[in-house]
Amino acid sequence: MPRIQVLSDTLVNQIAAGEVVERPANALKELLENSIDAGSVNLNVELMAGGTKLIKVIDDGIGIGRDDLALALHRHATSKIRDFDDLQRVATLGFRGEGLASIASVSRLVLTSRERDGVHAWRVEADHGRLTEAEPAALSVGTTIEVHDLYYQLPARRKFLKSDSTEYAHCADMVQRLALANPDKQFTLTHNGRAQQRYLAGDLAKRAAAILGDEFAASAIAIDEAAGPLRIHGLTGSPTLGKASRDAQYFFVNGRFVRDKVIQHALREAYRDVLHHDRHAAYCLFLDLEPEGVDVNVHPTKIEVRFRESQAVYRFLLHSLKKALADTKAGMASAESAPAHVDPETGEVLAPLAGQSPVLRPQTYADFAARGAYSQQPMPLPMANEPLALYEKMFGDLRDAGSGSPQSSDELAQVDTPFAFQSVATPRAPNSATPFPAHNDAGIPPLGFALAQLHGVYVLSQTADGLIVVDMHAAHERVVYEKLKTALDLEKLPTQPLLIPHVFPADRLDVATVEDHGEALAQLGFDLSVQSPTHLAIRGVPLLLKDADAVELAKSVLTDIRDVGASQVLTGRRNEILATMACHGSVRANRALTIPEMNALLREMEVTERSGQCNHGRPTWFRLTMNDLDKLFMRGQ
Repeated sequence: MPRIQVLSDTLVNQIAAGEVVERPANALKELLENSIDAGSVNLNVELMAGGTKLIKVIDDGIGIGRDDLALALHRHATSKIRDFDDLQRVATLGFRGEGLASIASVSRLVLTSRERDGVHAWRVEADHGRLTEAEPAALSVGTTIEVHDLYYQLPARRKFLKSDSTEYAHCADMVQRLALANPDKQFTLTHNGRAQQRYLAGDLAKRAAAILGDEFAASAIAIDEAAGPLRIHGLTGSPTLGKASRDAQYFFVNGRFVRDKVIQHALREAYRDVLHHDRHAAYCLFLDLEPEGVDVNVHPTKIEVRFRESQAVYRFLLHSLKKALADTKAGMASAESAPAHVDPETGEVLAPLAGQSPVLRPQTYADFAARGAYSQQPMPLPMANEPLALYEKMFGDLRDAGSGSPQSSDELAQVDTPFAFQSVATPRAPNSATPFPAHNDAGIPPLGFALAQLHGVYVLSQTADGLIVVDMHAAHERVVYEKLKTALDLEKLPTQPLLIPHVFPADRLDVATVEDHGEALAQLGFDLSVQSPTHLAIRGVPLLLKDADAVELAKSVLTDIRDVGASQVLTGRRNEILATMACHGSVRANRALTIPEMNALLREMEVTERSGQCNHGRPTWFRLTMNDLDKLFMRGQ
């Protein structure tokens, strides 16, 4: 008798089940994907004991005919591919023909289905691989599959299952993934006879609000970019609302939830300098490409994929995400400034689009006077065409308190700030050629107008609907950082020669760094030379950082260059070097700013990319609306 034996079909299916059906959630995934491929619009899931006792899926798809029922439970029997060419361009979620056969080999499975033109339904049963003959049954159009007692006759496999609550959590997560990928379909989930989740058919914004939360949906950045055969679309979370874990990360390739190292690395890089180091981005993103461009036949669970042009996909994702995140300028709608609202009649989540602010009608001083000094409505801000005297009347006292001394109209119109701002947009005379930076119909800038400085750390600014608090160091750090990146992208950072060189003692490592990496330092805007074996001389610093402490700045940059290597300074790690420079060159805490300087900072934030977060991912501003303030003081309650 030969030692090599051909295994029985039942045993082969049970071996395959170990790969395809690791736990009830995997079985549920196979069943739901078949229902989606069948064109179902309503999918109902019933579970008992976390899916170990019962998994029941009811759909309204095209159904299965009598002659195909038994074949549906055979291994490698499928209606989705015919030959190798079909395998190269799989457009359905399922295609192997292993799922149902594997599930049927390790459970008691009941399959009932009725085609749309069928007279009645047909039913077939499988008890751990043993099939019965098809018999008539009562069922509306669609398919119902019941999986009883998963791994009941395989105790060695069953002992690896966790508690019912753990297995149910995995099943619920599986339903959420498929619900996000198919927002146009309705999903209902019941566990132990109790309704747990119900997702009504709608659009992605509503589905994301239901699964990822209203806060995510309200602040998420909509993205839709295409390049050749590649398209990325969906919602990516605000960097300010980073999560403590990766649980809110959903990425789909051609509608299939996947986890891929190329994709994850591209997304991490895109969020690198806007997300706090211990936080994780939240997103629900869809990558569409030609089926021939991705191999989904890599892993039995189909959660891993392989791209034919992985570098092209990586660059496309990185560019698209960076472009979307670059538009997160301070003052744009966010979770702090534009919370989600719920329609009291329909219960619909009314989430504003990213970048959208409420439209305010133009207000004049007459409107304010008519409401009275003690009105609960917010105080209006001057429009671009209103007299400067109005600005003086409304904010004069607070400005004097913040700056220490009153300023004339000329001083407000023309001011030279002592730190690195290229332009100053402050209130001017009514006929000035430069109007207020307008973000709404009232001509009010997104971040409003500065009122005062708090403890030398925060800038307080009034907007049409409340108060904005700005962390001046974090905000200015981002402004300087983006200017440094732009200057270096153009060619190299311009140098500001020093009238008197700064000579300072340095250790031998710093001296060696200057000798070895003089060209890299010059590209960063530094003119450093060796004065002696123990001293260095600074004869020039980056123009944008001319007011920074030259010695401390030089020491920090030399340390960074020594750590990462000069060859990396102007490539992959250059942003870390520029972030260090920006930190040294930004305005420090306890630095007293005048009202015009504060307004200059606000205007710079409004036009600077990624200014909603500092270089380390911390938020640079928060908004308190009048409603928020009224709640604090219980006004109207």
